[in-house]
Amino acid sequence: MTASHSPTRTRLSLLCACALAALAGACKAEPPITTGAIGASDYRARHPIVLTDGARSLDVFPTGPGHLDPRQADDVDAFMLEYRRYGRGGVLMEVPRGLPPARAAATERTASLLLRRAAEDGVPRGTVSTSIYAAAAPGLAAPIRLTFTRMQAKVADACGTWPQDLGASNFSFDNSNRPVWNLGCSTQTMVAAQVADPIDLVRGRPEGRIDSVRRIRDVGQLREGKDPSTQWRQDGQASVKSQVGN
Repeated sequence: MTASHSPTRTRLSLLCACALAALAGACKAEPPITTGAIGASDYRARHPIVLTDGARSLDVFPTGPGHLDPRQADDVDAFMLEYRRYGRGGVLMEVPRGLPPARAAATERTASLLLRRAAEDGVPRGTVSTSIYAAAAPGLAAPIRLTFTRMQAKVADACGTWPQDLGASNFSFDNSNRPVWNLGCSTQTMVAAQVADPIDLVRGRPEGRIDSVRRIRDVGQLREGKDPSTQWRQDGQASVKSQVGN
């Protein structure tokens, strides 16, 4: 009897094993559904302003026999002042070569004048190094280029990137109500170019000295029950509101 039922028991055992395997497979967790990356909507995240070392250059054009016109003299003074405040390393002066004799002599005199003017502006001669470069053409203006390195603010990526078509070509993007990638890049670039000190983008400046005379006077008026605010007077009018809209 036992021998006759052994094949049946074997088949039942296989069926049970298959059923358990099917149940185990059915209980397996499906992987989570993921979507593609969604671009940042804020222009400050798409085009962040970063701080980096960059070259600051000034082209000086010789305009006479070894002298600077008033406009360029002021430009050189402002350039040297900026170097003293924010410059790193030395100043590189690139002098053109390959010019006609008359222009070459004027360029050499102008270069010597720039060295003297830099010393007068507080930049020692040893800080200014000189190199030469080939002029593009004898008939074209070839300036003397002054360059130094300083910290600058700039946009991390380049403007002018248009990964999406602005026309009605992509239904999913056209109906997503999301800004195009290049939006805000030019604004960020202008802000980075206009900031005087790039560190201002990282932290605020410390408070300046208080006006102790004004503070003592205002405290005294408060103690006397008087209004310490400043009264605005112009053409006999004591109220700013009365001048609005005129």
